[in-house]
Amino acid sequence: MNPFTFNTSKSIQFGAGSLNRIGELVRAQIGDRVMLVTDPGMMSTGIVDRTLKILSDAGVRVELFKDVEADPPEAVILKATEQAKAADIAGVVGLGGGSSLDVAKLVALLALGREELKDVYGVGSAKGPRLPLILVPTTSGTGSEVTPISIVTTGTNQKMGVVTPVILPDVALLDPELTYGLPAHVTAATGIDAMVHAIEAYASASANNNPVSRLLATQALIMMGRSILKAVHEGADAEARSDMLLGSMLAGQAFANSPVAAVHALAYPLGGHFHIPHGLSNALVLPHVLRFNVVTSPQPYAELAPYAFPELADLEGQERAAAFCDRLADLSRDCGLQPNLRAMGIPEDILPRLASDAMNQTRLLVNNPRPLAEADALAIYRAAY
Repeated sequence: MNPFTFNTSKSIQFGAGSLNRIGELVRAQIGDRVMLVTDPGMMSTGIVDRTLKILSDAGVRVELFKDVEADPPEAVILKATEQAKAADIAGVVGLGGGSSLDVAKLVALLALGREELKDVYGVGSAKGPRLPLILVPTTSGTGSEVTPISIVTTGTNQKMGVVTPVILPDVALLDPELTYGLPAHVTAATGIDAMVHAIEAYASASANNNPVSRLLATQALIMMGRSILKAVHEGADAEARSDMLLGSMLAGQAFANSPVAAVHALAYPLGGHFHIPHGLSNALVLPHVLRFNVVTSPQPYAELAPYAFPELADLEGQERAAAFCDRLADLSRDCGLQPNLRAMGIPEDILPRLASDAMNQTRLLVNNPRPLAEADALAIYRAAY
């Protein structure tokens, strides 16, 4: 067995109603001065107000940052960091989807003033330390609460990552009740995103692909495969919501250590140029990237297929891998997601630019089971069009 490293959050606490413990957790892990990082959409749900009351009742003073944007640009990170420094906070709580959690990670890192954002991009560039950090996801998609990754939009449409175990939180607090009110299209897009994390982690060509990540990926696909449609179409189903939130976290643990590949590399330009939500970007290219991969590397997809779709167990080898790609495309359709790039209003003449931009994602492309050139990326975008 090859040597590997596996890192994850120090403490994972899961359970319906667990947000009620946020006050005692903050007091124990951080103290009485905290920044709460969230976004305008969360402000309208009542969850932020509930969290503020719980924290206030516990004697915690809160500095609220509520201006997180989807695909957060550098300006948002810097604004939140300056607000945190001015308030002299003792720690950070991130509450919301992946963007809010990613911003919270970087605020915890940068608020000490020992490192600057421009210096921490890349793998292992950030050294720490950071402020104490608690992350509370309200979607079942990114797994950001257990990943050492924060994605930032730089310039107008490029995405860069800060990748370091330093930004893994002290506590990941998972309360499935916080996801009950998610709209169907958000549930679908984030759910497919989480499934992509599991699939790409299992098939990753990374030297750190390891038995722990593969085991987590298969369990994640079992849980999400049986529950995603029910979560989308029956959003108040407690069991389905729990499956999706825990499955998303397991997939996050998997890809945090066995990193993702070409699906994400081709999804990022769609988000950068057209502000398509990340999960939907993944769903649009997923079956087409996998069809490209299974030509030379069918085995991991054939192995994964029955975990997500038990009916595929009767097939074998290349046939099962190909059927897996088709069933994933069907799943996106059954979840009500847009079927192709054309349906998103993307002009066909920009496809070469998207292919060129995707090739900048070298951190991800190196993990793809099949080497992918710019001409291949363009062919995949055309197939997805």
